[in-house]
Amino acid sequence: MKDTFKHQGLRQQLVKVVAAKGITNEKVLKAIGKIPRHLFMDSGFLDHAYQDKAFPIGADQTISQPYTVAFQTELLQVTSGDKVLEIGTGSGYQTAVLCELGAKVYSIERQQELFKKTSKFLPKLGYRAKKLIFGDGYIGLPEEAPFDSIIVTAGAPFVPKPLLSQLKEDGGRLVIPVGDEVQVMTLFIRKGKKEFEQHEFGEFRFVPLLEDKN
Repeated sequence: MKDTFKHQGLRQQLVKVVAAKGITNEKVLKAIGKIPRHLFMDSGFLDHAYQDKAFPIGADQTISQPYTVAFQTELLQVTSGDKVLEIGTGSGYQTAVLCELGAKVYSIERQQELFKKTSKFLPKLGYRAKKLIFGDGYIGLPEEAPFDSIIVTAGAPFVPKPLLSQLKEDGGRLVIPVGDEVQVMTLFIRKGKKEFEQHEFGEFRFVPLLEDKN
């Protein structure tokens, strides 16, 4: 669990790369600069930890590209104290970014192996989500709704209706990559009981959002 000056220097380089690609939110950039991403990856990937790339983390999942993490987080417009639902805990890197921004994070993971690993690992780094749940992201977390924002970190073939219904009615935000082979980053802003504003932000590639098969 070492975080050396070298790692810190590489992170600052990564921040510059992400900023050059258009990320302007200072808090998001600061979080990318602070979180030791190499600790979220298998040691074999240490040389790649601070490149702006996605990498495998086991269970056929990946740790998202830092730019993608920053892009999605920026769209959420998180302010300290916001209640945020994350669909797809994965390595916990995105969870850590949300915690750095002061969010109260509720996160769902449906891969048992990753869930066990990440729920032990995050607190060791000092990142405490309000709840880490092993379950089905498609149904969200109705008992904790409404949420200020919801982030989906895997490619969804369609937009799960339960997630839209769990946003707060005055301005709740859902950021979700929608599509099969390639996904379009989509932002829904809730404007009322049944009213949503939709924005699209170009193509990304994610691993698929899995339904609960257990």
